[in-house]
Amino acid sequence: MPPLDRKSFHWAWVILATVFVDLFINYSVRIGYGVVLPEMISNLGFTRTDTASIYNSYLFAYIAITPFSGYLTDRLGARRVITACAFILGVGVILMGTIQELWTACLFYAVVGVGATGMWTPVLTVVQRWFTPKKRGLALGIISPGYGLGFAAMGAAFPWIVHTYTWRHAWYFLGAGALAMVLGNALLLKSDPESSGYRPWGEKEGAAPSGPADHTSPATISVSAVFRNRNFWIIGFSYFAVAYSLYGVTTFMVDYAKSQLGIPIEKASLLATVHGFSQVIGVLTLLPLSDYLGRKKTIVLMNSFIAASLFGIVLSGHSWGTLCFLVGLFAVFYGPTFPIYGACAGDYFPRSVMGTVIGAWTPFYGLGAIMSHWVTGMLRDSTGFYNLAFLTNGVMALAGLVLILFVRKKPS
Repeated sequence: MPPLDRKSFHWAWVILATVFVDLFINYSVRIGYGVVLPEMISNLGFTRTDTASIYNSYLFAYIAITPFSGYLTDRLGARRVITACAFILGVGVILMGTIQELWTACLFYAVVGVGATGMWTPVLTVVQRWFTPKKRGLALGIISPGYGLGFAAMGAAFPWIVHTYTWRHAWYFLGAGALAMVLGNALLLKSDPESSGYRPWGEKEGAAPSGPADHTSPATISVSAVFRNRNFWIIGFSYFAVAYSLYGVTTFMVDYAKSQLGIPIEKASLLATVHGFSQVIGVLTLLPLSDYLGRKKTIVLMNSFIAASLFGIVLSGHSWGTLCFLVGLFAVFYGPTFPIYGACAGDYFPRSVMGTVIGAWTPFYGLGAIMSHWVTGMLRDSTGFYNLAFLTNGVMALAGLVLILFVRKKPS
């Protein structure tokens, strides 16, 4: 079917709306764990190291399966992968509301991690296929508030849920939302524009296809060639470092405010709301900016501010106002991190292997987050404070900045 120039309406916007809701629900589950965390510790008697192990069971499952979900997205299409994963996600989240012991929490959150593999790599892949390279930052900027708003919603809604019901109902509500998206994804998603009679949005009629294929032919590149590419490894290790820097603070900041600073849970939970809304500011500004400034320069800028805000959180003492400001500043640059690293796949590699590349980078990200959780939890349990752990996160942000400086401008 030849691509059509449909000026009145383009299905790319339906794709964006659908995956926006996917991200909202997925990240309400994923980041909301840190909001539910203090109540789980209090009710179930878990230590911080225990709760880090629960999250890491999610991450182990996530990084083990994501390379396959990326590969399957390239082979079977994003619609099938995302729909199947939404079902698995919903079942796992509902099971989280039933946990009584550590091993069941680890098992069920690992199921959630398997479902979540369809809510990032396939999403980034399908969005980048429906938009031209010069419009990808804009498109990712539109969908990325979904995960920031998910975080903000949990921070605002969780105290009400606990007061009206229990912390377990937070999982039940989120699981029901994930199951509802099974039908939405099955009906509305289309894996690529060409098979649906469209051109990628932003591509003019009669123009030659644009993108990384100008540098390397999609028909000739192999998966082994991806792993021989110097930029693949540099970006991957930078992703590892910045993931380490982000997750220790994000997961434990509510507990930090409650247990170390003595702030009531109702007030401490507001940090998640500040974090979530600040992410929206970041993705709406920095992702479109990256289309013009370039992904490399944007990553350098973001990692600089992430490091500065992490050091500032440790030095802010017991000032609630300063803590809110620094968490907000941190989140402005936290929000765009994951989509911008994902957009590097579209900038440095052909469209035909974007899903494979994004999926192959996920273990770097996942191992960084896993290490951050365990180290942060162990340092908190052994010292009684989060200070040393948060300082380590700041150093890792600087490491990610240095690594990205060595990325070449063009694909090799």
